[in-house]
Amino acid sequence: MADDQNTAARRVAVVPATPEDRDQRAEQARGTHDSRSASPLQTDQGNTSIADTVVQKIAGISAREVPGVYAMGNAARRAFDQIAERIPGSQTNASGGVSIEKGEKQTAIDVTVVVEYGASIVDVSNNIRRNIISAVERATGLEVIEVNVTASDVHLPTDDDSDDSSNGAKTSSTGKELE
Repeated sequence: MADDQNTAARRVAVVPATPEDRDQRAEQARGTHDSRSASPLQTDQGNTSIADTVVQKIAGISAREVPGVYAMGNAARRAFDQIAERIPGSQTNASGGVSIEKGEKQTAIDVTVVVEYGASIVDVSNNIRRNIISAVERATGLEVIEVNVTASDVHLPTDDDSDDSSNGAKTSSTGKELE
């Protein structure tokens, strides 16, 4: 059966194309080229420009929505964000852990995340890519050419216990405070 398919494929490849086939392929090639060069951000009525921070925030928010993502950024970024959150009136930094390179029609995005222990880093990374590409392309019209994901740490359940006991009180493994 596989030999029959290979033979049929070779016959199709050997049969010369008709002039109509060549014209149709040329039109398709031109159409593909034209659609790649066109951008929803550049129209006859004017151009739309998008600031880098807009793309960073959209990417950061969409990455945080993915199950298995505990936090964004490296340790220094997270420490800075924790201090900044304690300042009255401050806003959460949605773009922390995200860096971008943006042109007029395309963007490349780098994301640094902390993954929950037990989650598959491969699955989380693929879901982050899918979510970011969908959100950024839908919201901005930019073509996302790549999303690079760096897992900088794994959040362990015991990390939460050490945060609770930061007041100096000791707790047992069941969470009861020890005297």
